[in-house]
Amino acid sequence: MIKLTFCLVRRPEFSRAEFQDYWRNHHAPKVLAAKEALNIKRYVQCHTIASAAAEAVAAARGISLDENLGDFDGVAELWWDSEETLAASAGTEAGMKHGVILLKDEATFIDLPRSRIFLTQENEVIFG
Repeated sequence: MIKLTFCLVRRPEFSRAEFQDYWRNHHAPKVLAAKEALNIKRYVQCHTIASAAAEAVAAARGISLDENLGDFDGVAELWWDSEETLAASAGTEAGMKHGVILLKDEATFIDLPRSRIFLTQENEVIFG
């Protein structure tokens, strides 16, 4: 399995709550509609939360959670069987159509230049 990890920063006109609501209720259905055309095996949204525990974990590592420093508002994780499957599905007519729909929608609520995206392979250490 190959996983795309997308660390999202919201556009400045969105509050974190508005961003996460749009992502959950408007963008997620578009990803679901693209599932078959893009051969997506799994899609998970990880929404950041403000909490004393998050602040303590970050502070112990010397990490600032100041919203003005550009911390992430969420992380999207998408899985495919392989890099080849990902590339092949993106090259089909249906895959390209859904890719354009998703990218256009992402640009409405994600600050793409400040976000980060990369492919990974998991190394499972603790599982159950």
